[in-house]
Formats: sequence, structure tokens, C-alpha cells
Amino acid sequence: MTYVSRLSGINLAYEFTEGKGPVVMFCSGYASDMAGTKALALEAWCKARGRAMLRFDYAGHGASGGVFTENGIGDWAADAECVLAQVAPGREVFLVGSSMGGWIALLLGPKLGARLKGLVLLAPAPDFTETLLARELSPEQAEELRTRGVVHQPSQYGEPLPFSLALLERSAGFLVLKSEIAVTCPVRILHGMRDDDVPWKLSLKLVEMLASQDVRLTYVKTGDHRLSTPEDLALLGQTVGALLGEDGG
Repeated sequence: MTYVSRLSGINLAYEFTEGKGPVVMFCSGYASDMAGTKALALEAWCKARGRAMLRFDYAGHGASGGVFTENGIGDWAADAECVLAQVAPGREVFLVGSSMGGWIALLLGPKLGARLKGLVLLAPAPDFTETLLARELSPEQAEELRTRGVVHQPSQYGEPLPFSLALLERSAGFLVLKSEIAVTCPVRILHGMRDDDVPWKLSLKLVEMLASQDVRLTYVKTGDHRLSTPEDLALLGQTVGALLGEDGG
């Protein structure tokens, strides 16, 4: 485990595998981390082909420092930019973003400009603090959020997830679906049609908002939000491989 610091006292954990080609950078989802199934599967895929790969933890996630409920999308996008700048300065990049990590990738991508060589999004959740979370809160939960600063939502994947007032406030200035998204590289989107967390139709909206003319959306009829079955992981490898000119298997 290696660390870099963006803010004093907050160390950001990462794992970097040196190799050829663009750095394949994985951006994980909300309350997930770089030790998740998809991150490790993608790392194994890259290692098998001698490709450079970077996975990391946002502040308050996994092995990184910081308090989870004190951060928002702006902070975590800055974490991603910081880790990349310090670990692989000037390198070409291939971004893979899962759920919230898709939103992070859509913020980081335009900043990379011509360095961004490809973008793969898995069940992307851009603007979820406005399009999903804020609308799903009951009046009682909204009041609890205002008074206590945090509310917990049930999760089918484990313990209830905390959603903080800081998350809403520190994400509002980073919405991406309000105007064209300045990503011009090839983009591939994978979304499960049994996703109970992020509606699959949201990806149709995202396709419309991307500046790139090379965008393909694949729906997995039996896929859930995680897209972590062996078949889903094989599809991820095939999708990344096709854009990088590698055998995806």
C-alpha cells in the first residue's frame, strides 16, 4: 500500500501496477473501495497483459484517511485528480468508473483532454445526489438530515449507508447532466436492467449529454447494480480490451 496526500493529515491510499499503454484507472463507487471485486478483477486483467493500472481509495473510503461523512463529490473528484497527477503525471489515461465512480470519471475526463484515451462506465450514477438521493428521502428523513447532518438508507449489500448533508452540499456544484459533457474519446457504458439503485434509463440520458460521437450503451438484462458476476466481469474485460486493442478474455 502506498499513499499520497491532497490535504494535510489525509493520506490517500493507492496501488499502482506499472506497464504499457495508457494507465487504466479504476474509480470505485459510493462507500466502496479499491479492494472491491471489479477493481481487483480489472487489475488482474491488466497484469495478465502487462498494462499499467491504478486503483485508489477516496478520502473516508477503504485504507485512506479522512471522515466519510465530511466529504462530497467535489472532494472525491479532487482526490482522483490528485492521485493520478502524483502517480502518473503526463501519462495517457483510460478511465473505468463504477456507479459514483462514473460521475467522478465524467468530472476528471474533460480535464485530461487528449490524454484520455477511453472511458468505460459501469452502472454510472452521475448527479445521484440530486436525481436519486434527494428525491427518495421521505419528509422525516429529510428533516433528520437537516437536524442531525446524516441519514442512513437501507442497502441490499450490507449495513445501511450513511448519506450526509455535507455530501449534498459538497456535490451540488459538480453536476454534469446540466450541459454537454466535454468527453470526446470512445465511451462504453454497461448497465444492468435489474439495477435497483440507479435506473437503467439514466444511461440513455448520459449518452445524449456526452460530446463523443463514439458512444455505445450495452444493457445486461439480468444484471444488478454491482455487475460483479463472472459473466459481468468477463464483459468488462471484453469491453476494455476492445477499446485498448487487446483480447478481452
